[in-house]
Formats: sequence, structure tokens, C-alpha cells
Amino acid sequence: MENQTKNNRIDVPSAVLAAKDYLQSLPGLFEYKIKELRLEEVELSEDRKYWLITLGFITTTAGEEESFFLKKERDYKVFKIHAETGEVESMKIREL
Repeated sequence: MENQTKNNRIDVPSAVLAAKDYLQSLPGLFEYKIKELRLEEVELSEDRKYWLITLGFITTTAGEEESFFLKKERDYKVFKIHAETGEVESMKIREL
């Protein structure tokens, strides 16, 4: 997974994949499904130590999936990915 650039920093696709894999590992712990996953933002922190990856998605539970009338709102999470190791350091709610 870790494609590193000349300065020992993982590349953007690797950081995005780390965030996506982390997020997709969570629904099994809860009773919801992630739908319509999208990459929203990518940023390198000012100190250049972390990639900040924002993913947007819709969550549904089994009963909600069948209803076409429910308003679907997107959730946004910001993942802090260590730029050298590719490890997910944190996941936070992205406020709009």
C-alpha cells in the first residue's frame, strides 16, 4: 500500500486508501451501511507530517434502505493519516 515519494512521504492515493479502508472496517461494529462514499478533500498539514483526508458518505440501517422517502444527509469525516507510516491517527466529524 505504501507508495512513498522521494521525501519519505506516502502519496495521496495511499493516504486516501488508508482512510477508506479504516472507514469501511467500522460498519461491522455498528448496525449501518456506508453508501455513496466520495473523496471530498485532501490536504497536507502545515508541518507536512499528516495527510488530512475528508470522506463524505450516506449511512443507512436495514430498515431505512427500503424507504425512498427518507431524506438522506451526507456525513463527512476527516482522517489524519501519518504521512510517513500511512497509519490512521484520528477520525473526526467534519463540521460544515
